Amino acid sequence: MSLKFELCPGRMIGGNHPCFIIAEIGQNHQGDLEIAKKMIKMAKDSGADCAKFQKSELEHKFNRRALERPYTSQHSWGKTYGEHKRHLEFSHEQYRELQKYAAEVGIFFTASGMDEMAVEFLHQLDVPFFKVGSGDTNNFPYLEKTAQKGRPMVVSSGMQSMETMRRVYQTVKKHNQNFCILQCTSAYPLEPEDVNLRVIAEYQKEFPDIPIGYSGHESGISITVGAVALGAKVVERHVTLDKSWKGSDHAASLEPGELAELVKAIRTVERALGSGVKRMLPCEVPCHDKLGKSVVAKSAIPKGTELTLDLLTVKVAEPKGVAPEDIFQLVGKKVLVDIEEDESVTEDAVENYGKKAKV
Repeated sequence: MSLKFELCPGRMIGGNHPCFIIAEIGQNHQGDLEIAKKMIKMAKDSGADCAKFQKSELEHKFNRRALERPYTSQHSWGKTYGEHKRHLEFSHEQYRELQKYAAEVGIFFTASGMDEMAVEFLHQLDVPFFKVGSGDTNNFPYLEKTAQKGRPMVVSSGMQSMETMRRVYQTVKKHNQNFCILQCTSAYPLEPEDVNLRVIAEYQKEFPDIPIGYSGHESGISITVGAVALGAKVVERHVTLDKSWKGSDHAASLEPGELAELVKAIRTVERALGSGVKRMLPCEVPCHDKLGKSVVAKSAIPKGTELTLDLLTVKVAEPKGVAPEDIFQLVGKKVLVDIEEDESVTEDAVENYGKKAKV
């Protein structure tokens, strides 16, 4: 059984606890604080567990030349990449306002710390857990410092190899027991043939003492629901209020109705997963009573006859007789009464059957 731990106050993940659903707002808020609040409320209304953003301290995430690079994309909010990113970056005070708003509407709030200084700020902000984006998963100094802070961690694995993920596991585990790894492919939008959901099972084998989850960038909800059926304990999907908005993440994001449908579908699949114990369930009894088959006499069987298979057949019968799976146990036993052709062979009509069948 996967390790269980408290990801957020009062909210356990792993084991048989419900899948934790992260609505990744990221930077789909267009740099507008009021839109960001609307998206937090949308995540709450849709049934998500957490609204998540992306926090960067730009001079610590990018070098000067990267920030000065011309950025002429249709999605650009400035002439340079630095201008673009500054437009989308909320201040520390704005983050405090968003955190307060999330608490008011009743949803957990966190962000991916996109560099070490951003992690320091989020630690001061007292977020419930740290999210490590795929771009920092192989940033081992960052991983080590983040793990040492002691908060639960959710680590995406886009662009990484299994060998790297083994190192990630060992690095984090040395300092922090409470973390999970998400299968992720870093493409936007993501084509189904590149999702590789089978990696979830491989992670479960490689890292059996931590929960495994899924971060998706595909269109629609079916693949994410499939991840939950495969055992994902945390899922993350980008969300937006309008896929046509400017920004490269919107096309791979879920609009409000889709997010609500995803949450509903995940909760339905969780109910359907059941206990793993195979037995006849109470809901099946009416069908069994109506259509369940029994052993019947293929021809008349006089009292004292020793039963052989050629005397028996299986039919839907009234009254219920010996169950079909027990027909071979009847062979060699004597009948205690006359049994007419096509009549049910009941347990009490066979010598010592009832006693031995229950052993």
